[in-house]
Amino acid sequence: MAAGGGRPPGPDSSLEPYVQTRIFKIIVIGDSNVGKTCLTFRFCGGTFPDKTEATIGVDFREKTVEIEGERIKVQVWDTAGQERFRKSMVEHYYRNVHAVVFVYDVTKMTSFTNLKMWIEECNGHAVSPLVPKVLVGNKCDLKDLIQVPSSMALKFADAHNMLLFETSAKDPKESQNVESIFMCLACRLKAQKSLLYRDVERRPGRAQKLEQSRDAHGKSACPC
Repeated sequence: MAAGGGRPPGPDSSLEPYVQTRIFKIIVIGDSNVGKTCLTFRFCGGTFPDKTEATIGVDFREKTVEIEGERIKVQVWDTAGQERFRKSMVEHYYRNVHAVVFVYDVTKMTSFTNLKMWIEECNGHAVSPLVPKVLVGNKCDLKDLIQVPSSMALKFADAHNMLLFETSAKDPKESQNVESIFMCLACRLKAQKSLLYRDVERRPGRAQKLEQSRDAHGKSACPC
């Protein structure tokens, strides 16, 4: 018997050191029926739900991802867009948030104009300016019904220092772009520890509409 109770060699050892998985809390905000729940389903489960009901209060789903060799749990919080369903839970929803996703429906202009209200609510709950935020135009597969042009969304994103994604939680062709939204945020959050010693706020400039990118091997790549 080896002295000192050292760890047995080999990759299958049951005594491998325990590594705690980091958890990133990402909240999804926007009007009712813009597709917030469908986006979380698509990212966490890889599918589009056949039927959804209005979110009552707050719900969350999670997915474990690997970034640069580290396993990270991405926790996506979904909230009701209707005030009567979310009022009692709103404080808990914003607590300890790491990133924010603002969602609007590209076929419904009111959902876009209401973004100002959602941003004000977010700021009113003392969410730090350093918390990464992105803008997502959902339902872009409904091309004949689009009311919010990309140019308008880009201008809004630029004014609020956000990146813009246009995607569809329903269209399987767009599923990789849904993945990019949350993976981009997870990559930025993972890097934030080292960025504390740099200028973490993006300098003013033109906002970007982020398209799905791929590396030399055809794999999806984070656009950030």
